[in-house]
Amino acid sequence: MEQQKVAVQKNSLFLFFFTLGIVLVAFNLRPAITSVGPLVGVIQADLGLSHWSAGLLMSFPLITFAIMSPIVPKIANRLTNEKTLLLGLFVLLIGICIRSLSITIFLFLGTILVGMGISIGNVLLPVIIKDKFPQKFGLMTSVYSTSMGLIASLASGLSVPLAIGLNLGWQGGLIVWGIPSILAIVVWIYLLRLNEGKGNPIRSVSLSATKIWRSPLAWQIALYMGFQSFLFYVTIAWLPEVLINHGLSRETAGWLLSFTQLVGLPSSFFIPVIATRLKSQVWLAFGLGLCSIIGYTGLWLGSSFSILIVSITLIGIALGGNFPLALSYIGIRARNASQAAELSGMAQSTGYLLAAVGPIFIGFLFDLAQEWTIPLTALILISVLLMIFGMMSGRDRHVA
Repeated sequence: MEQQKVAVQKNSLFLFFFTLGIVLVAFNLRPAITSVGPLVGVIQADLGLSHWSAGLLMSFPLITFAIMSPIVPKIANRLTNEKTLLLGLFVLLIGICIRSLSITIFLFLGTILVGMGISIGNVLLPVIIKDKFPQKFGLMTSVYSTSMGLIASLASGLSVPLAIGLNLGWQGGLIVWGIPSILAIVVWIYLLRLNEGKGNPIRSVSLSATKIWRSPLAWQIALYMGFQSFLFYVTIAWLPEVLINHGLSRETAGWLLSFTQLVGLPSSFFIPVIATRLKSQVWLAFGLGLCSIIGYTGLWLGSSFSILIVSITLIGIALGGNFPLALSYIGIRARNASQAAELSGMAQSTGYLLAAVGPIFIGFLFDLAQEWTIPLTALILISVLLMIFGMMSGRDRHVA
């Protein structure tokens, strides 16, 4: 009886640290990117980058996501999930340090490494949750997606005060986000030791034989993932510049970008919980898509500060809800963890490849038109496509 009690206590301790580890990894999946947006103008001025090359800077991590995503499950199958996550955290930390050297080539090289590190967590977290918390998939998805949104919003809001207010420069404003990586590395090293002592290693991802690349539903989820990522990373990259164009200061624009992400936290938390309780998520996708369409339309109009606030609030709700809904589709539409791994790799690879076009394309449109009307019109059209594929993915079906 005493041995059973000790076993239960050890298992509870393991699950606690495992959950903490998931949250800390989630803390590292966006700040290294969202901290760049408010500072992109400063980086451009310092290094002499054009708008399209600054857009490329924001797209490099997404291109890396697309390349790495199908490879991550294979690496995890050899190393186990926690070792692969730990590897990703180290790569992320190195990338954050390298890109802060204020040399163009290191800026882009470090950004690629940042993308490699983040892509590992992007792919594996939904798989781990599906495997370890199958009965609480919605709740755990809410916890980690909300954690991502919270830290991402802080990164956006604090970047300018850190860089300019504290005179750290854009380099210091970016390198400070290596701290969450260090914390996560410490916890996952402890998890490795705790797991070895327990004698119950975290099961590695086992890829199923499902022909996921031939599944129409998988492609619908991938496109939904891609369009929501397109809108998110374009917003992170260029919303401050759009707001500055409307007459706001750079610091105010940075804090409003932070607000855009903070206001999306409730939808980020509740959408996965609601989604997993419904057989069909069609109307959820419709509502979020509508928020996106109205939000970017209001940003396009931008005739007053109040309209801008309402617009970025709707955009925040849409961005906050679409991402966790896309993650929920990976778990809901897959029958098991193996299939979820395959679907996660496929959806994130093709989805982020599409998203990678976003910051470059929007930057190119601005360079071409020298105003934000045409780029914002493009975002409205992308929002329509987002709604369509979100609703198609929300139908009550499985990938195979």
